[in-house]
Amino acid sequence: MDTTFDVRVWQIERGSGRLRESYGVRWSVAGKRHRKSFQTFALADGFRAELVTATHAGESFNVSTGLPERHEPRASSVGWYDFAVQFADAQWPRVSANHRRNTARTLMIVTTALMDRDPPGVPARRARTALSDWAFNANRRGGAPEDIVAVLGWVRRHTPTMDAWTDPLVVQDVLLVLGTLLDGRRAAASSVKRHRRVLHLVMKYAIARGILLSDPVPEGWNLTPQPAGAIDRRRLLNAQQAARLLDWIRDQPRSGRRLHAFFATLYFTGLRPEEAVALHVSDLVMPASGESRWAEIVVHTAEPEIGRTWTDSGTRHDQRCLKGRAEGETRIVPCPPALVHVLRARIKDAGLLPGDRLFPGEHGGVLAGSVYRRMWDHARRATLPPHVYASPTGRRVYDLRHTRLTMWLNNGIPPAEVAAWAGTSVAVLFATYAQCISGQEQDLRRRLDEMQDASATLAA
Repeated sequence: MDTTFDVRVWQIERGSGRLRESYGVRWSVAGKRHRKSFQTFALADGFRAELVTATHAGESFNVSTGLPERHEPRASSVGWYDFAVQFADAQWPRVSANHRRNTARTLMIVTTALMDRDPPGVPARRARTALSDWAFNANRRGGAPEDIVAVLGWVRRHTPTMDAWTDPLVVQDVLLVLGTLLDGRRAAASSVKRHRRVLHLVMKYAIARGILLSDPVPEGWNLTPQPAGAIDRRRLLNAQQAARLLDWIRDQPRSGRRLHAFFATLYFTGLRPEEAVALHVSDLVMPASGESRWAEIVVHTAEPEIGRTWTDSGTRHDQRCLKGRAEGETRIVPCPPALVHVLRARIKDAGLLPGDRLFPGEHGGVLAGSVYRRMWDHARRATLPPHVYASPTGRRVYDLRHTRLTMWLNNGIPPAEVAAWAGTSVAVLFATYAQCISGQEQDLRRRLDEMQDASATLAA
C-alpha cells in the first residue's frame, strides 16, 4: 500500500447545490487532490480537524484514498455476501417477521445485482430462492439442503468485497435493478422506497463497523413520483354492494356466519384484517343484553400472516403490537348497534367464552388469510355484475377498511377522531383518502355564502 507524509489541507469551502448548501473539505496527498462534501459546517469542520490532527501527529496517509492509515475502512477485506448475512442476523431478533422478509428480499436483489455472472447450471429462480429463503433467513440457514449450500457457496465466491460500493457506477447499477421488475417493467414506488430504506440501514450498519466511511446510496434517486399511498376511489364499495356481499356470505354453509361476522366487523369498524383475526370475546365492551346501543372494541394486538419460516413461534402468523404504537398500547374503536347485533348472535350461536377467539379458523387457531380471501372473491363473483367484478371495486378485503374510513370522513367525522379510531395519523389519513373525500360541497358552499353575507352586512 502506497503511503506518504506529503499532505496539505485547505480551508473549508462553501458551495450551493441544487437542493441545499454544502461544505467541502479539500486536501492533497502526494500532490493528488481529494474533496469530501458535508451537509453542515460542523461535520465538515470535524472531518478537517481529524485530517489536521493526523498530519501533526506524523501519521502516514494512503495515496489512493487520501485518508490516514488508521482511518482506512476494511471494505476491501469484507465480502458483500458475508456482510449481508451478518446484517440479516443482527436485525433478526429486534424486528418483526414482515421486516425480516422484506430485508431478505432486498438483500437477495442486491446480491444478484452484484454477482459477476449467474451460477452455472442453476436456474435464476432457484438462486434467488436460495438467497431469500435460506441465506438471509436465520431460522433456516443452518438446515439448508446440500444443493442450496452449494449454490450459496458459489454466490459467496462470486460477489465482490464491500469496496465495490465506493464505485458510483456499481451503486447506480444496483439502484436500477432495485427499481425494475423481472419482466423489465418499472417497480412500484412503494417497493423502491422499501428497498432503499433497507439498503440505507445496511450502509449505516457498515459505517458503524468501520467497513465504509459514508453511505454511498444517494437520497431520493430513481423514485416514481406519485401520491403517497393515495387510494383509488374505484376500490370503494357503496352501501348496496356491501349489503349484498355480506348477505351472500352469511347464507353460505359451514363457515358463512363466522365469516359474515368477520367481514361485518371490518366494514363497520375499519379494522385491519390482521387486527380483526386477533380479537377475543373479552375485547368487546358490549351493552347490557337486549339493549340496542353502541359498543366498543378494544384493539391491542395484530397477527399478520407472514409465513412460519419468518416468525419466532414457527407459526404462519406473527403476533405483534399495533401498527405505529408502542408495546402494550391499545385503541378504542366504536361498534354500531347493527354490528353489536351480529356479534352478539355470533357469540351465542358458537357458545364462545371470554377467552375464545372471536373469529377462529375452522379447526381453531388464527383465521387464515387464504380462507377469508377465497370467500370474499366468491362473494364478489356471485353478487357483482361481471364488469364490476373485473373492476377494482372491493377487490381486496382491505377495501372494506378503506370504504369505512372514507364514509366517516365524508359524513363529517373530524379527521383527528377518524385517525384515532383507524390507528393512523391525520397526515397519513389525508394523504391516503384525499382523493376519496366528497359529498361536502353543498355544506361548504352554504358556509361560504354565510361568510359573504356577513361581510356585506359589515360593509353596509
